[in-house]
Amino acid sequence: MVTKQFSGLPEHADLARADSLAREIFSDIANKWTLLIIETIADDTMRFSELRNGIEGISHKMLTQNLRTMERNGLVERTVYATVPPRVEYRLTEPGRALRAVVDGMCGWTQRYLADIERSRRRFDA
Repeated sequence: MVTKQFSGLPEHADLARADSLAREIFSDIANKWTLLIIETIADDTMRFSELRNGIEGISHKMLTQNLRTMERNGLVERTVYATVPPRVEYRLTEPGRALRAVVDGMCGWTQRYLADIERSRRRFDA
């Protein structure tokens, strides 16, 4: 994966631009697995297996890929302990905790409007 580098003004990282680093980051975080990982870790430090068990339906591969992307973007911190077997833990960084506030809002919105969305879907599909 090639990361775009911007050294100019902030408007050069505008989501409206196809070559925007901001758009790349937005794409990295705006997926169901990243949102669920953030919500699951919350204020805890969690092992890989705890995360996998806490997120129903996520595969080992998808959890690994999303955690690596999140670590690359500075949203999670990965700590490896030199034990046998190796122990790896994840926790949210400051930017990850700030994003969690947004994710919490999205989860609240989903819970509040789920019935409305279900009714709308039934009408649309009829």
